[in-house]
Amino acid sequence: MKLRWSERAGQDRRDTRARVALENLPDAIELDNGITQKAERLVRHPFIGRPGRLSGTREFVVHSNYILLYDVTEDSVRILRLLHARQQWAGEE
Repeated sequence: MKLRWSERAGQDRRDTRARVALENLPDAIELDNGITQKAERLVRHPFIGRPGRLSGTREFVVHSNYILLYDVTEDSVRILRLLHARQQWAGEE
């Protein structure tokens, strides 16, 4: 199984890293590394996340403030979004 990041999820990740780096660069690096490690767990355990609010998706908490929205196909886990837990997003992909 492969792990793939959608263009939108990749941008979410870059934006998150940049936002956190404004306050504390080491924290931004640590957060990004943690997100990477948790996302890679999905390759081995694709259904570890809860069923998503959007049909056909799943949600995986990768940090107390961040959630990965993803879907699973026969051969891959595709990260659709990286969202802040307080972000209003139901219904948008």
